[in-house]
Amino acid sequence: MRRFVMCTLLMFSLGVFAPLSVCAASAPIKAGYQLLPKPGEKIPLSKDYYFIYGFDKPPKLGMAIMKVEIFNRNGKRDTSFVVRGDADMPSMRGAHSNGEKEYTLSAKGIYLKPIRLVMPGDWEITFAFMKNGKMIFRGAYLFDL
Repeated sequence: MRRFVMCTLLMFSLGVFAPLSVCAASAPIKAGYQLLPKPGEKIPLSKDYYFIYGFDKPPKLGMAIMKVEIFNRNGKRDTSFVVRGDADMPSMRGAHSNGEKEYTLSAKGIYLKPIRLVMPGDWEITFAFMKNGKMIFRGAYLFDL
């Protein structure tokens, strides 16, 4: 029995079994938001628009920059949207929230938001797209840091 307990403890410590760990893919997203595919993919906003998002470089602890580019169906960049978003840890909702704020529009027409990543774990980045004062789309990207 002692040998079984020791083997089980060793397997948990080596990560062979990890039933207590929480991964971002299984964390619940914020209510009213659609789970987004991986960064870099075209995501439809409506029949006339799509967007692409991603970090400027691979995220690590500290400050990261989230980029959003919006295009019309002809592939021409569109800057007529207002994009708002937040970053938080779903497993500790509210404890590390960056606060929902508007993305800044760069001179190149790219929407940018600094994201403060303060600890390893599961993270959720939200995107809310508005056009002419009307909510068009809400999405959330989950990842582990």
